[in-house]
Amino acid sequence: MIDIKLIRENKELVKENIRKKFQDEKLPLVDEVLELDIRIRELKQKIDSLRKERNNTSDEIGILMRDKKIDDANNKKKRVIEINEELAKIEKEENALADSIKERMMVIPNIMDKSVPIGEDDSKNVEIEKFGEPFVPDYEIPYHADIIERLGGMDKEAAGRTSGQGFYYLLGDIARLHEAVLSYARDFMIDKGFTYAIPPFMIRSNVVEGVMSFPEMEAMMYKIEGEDLYLIGTSEHSMIGKFKGQIIKEEDLPIAMTSYSPCFRKEGGSHGLEERGLYRVHQFEKQEMIVLCKEEDSMDWYNKMWQYTVEFFRSLDVPVRTLECCSGDLADLKVKSCDVEAWSPRQQKYFEVGSCSTLGDAQARRLGIRTKGKDGTYFVNTLNNTVVATPRGLIALIENNYQKDGSIKIPVVLQPYMGGKEKIDVR
Repeated sequence: MIDIKLIRENKELVKENIRKKFQDEKLPLVDEVLELDIRIRELKQKIDSLRKERNNTSDEIGILMRDKKIDDANNKKKRVIEINEELAKIEKEENALADSIKERMMVIPNIMDKSVPIGEDDSKNVEIEKFGEPFVPDYEIPYHADIIERLGGMDKEAAGRTSGQGFYYLLGDIARLHEAVLSYARDFMIDKGFTYAIPPFMIRSNVVEGVMSFPEMEAMMYKIEGEDLYLIGTSEHSMIGKFKGQIIKEEDLPIAMTSYSPCFRKEGGSHGLEERGLYRVHQFEKQEMIVLCKEEDSMDWYNKMWQYTVEFFRSLDVPVRTLECCSGDLADLKVKSCDVEAWSPRQQKYFEVGSCSTLGDAQARRLGIRTKGKDGTYFVNTLNNTVVATPRGLIALIENNYQKDGSIKIPVVLQPYMGGKEKIDVR
């Protein structure tokens, strides 16, 4: 959510930002907010005037009662009652107007960074850089589900019986490899100076509203029936929510944390679920990173964070590239975002394994996360980035370490988490 002062002072900038995101249907919201804002400020002036009159009248009543002028005092008391009734009506209107402003402000997109490429959708995202040489072996690499099944590592049929489509059992060494990736990711980020956390896996609606847009929420999140709780789609939600309503000491910034969680997503829409494989499922696990910092430090942190993900995957012998998200593919709360994509030697193309975003003070403004320094109190900037999400990261690892005999080579960095194993053999 942007600062309403920006709309008051530079509405054309806000409108141009909307146009660049190809959301022209939202343009009228800017003028509507301005009109509502003018009305609410008029009401505030009226409220201030009435309160001042009430205070003065109350003082006069005291003097009249002291001087035994009972009738005059009673007339003044009637006026106080009238003022209170009028204030109640105006304050009710003010609250309704404030709700209308908030409703519109929540869907006006954040101001993008000037470096964001302009484009209608993800087809216009821009490759930034490749890391590692994409490699295609001289032998066939089967579909990842077939590889895992040959290694005795997955049972989707049983998961279908217990839970339905979009779930899975991981078994044996593949399950162990899955956990090894997460454990290594945890330690990798701790070594980068991030504080490790395991957050709540359910959050209240007022936290959800603070960290994401309503369309995203409806498309992604599972609601707990009969309770004000949602299953998290990523631990970023509960990690940013940890600081809701807090004033952080400026000297405590930046705050850099890395968190583990299971994640739950509806995965509805045109892309649907993956029937056989593990690429798009309802349940997965993830190591995330979040940062709270001053505005002037946010871009430095953004660049460090996506580079950590690149470094992580390269240590697993997985070639990756970074892709700049264009304006039309940028979620409304985000200032700038890039995807990290892993190489698939089977498909001979890249696929997304992580996303890094800086959101300016949009989340902090929604959640009331501020810091206090010598120049006063202000909203912090928030950033988030995927270290690794499994099983998607597991797919990249398996494909890029698949051997001709059907075994999986275990990268050196993961071997300590696998009891020293160097490979997973076909059963």
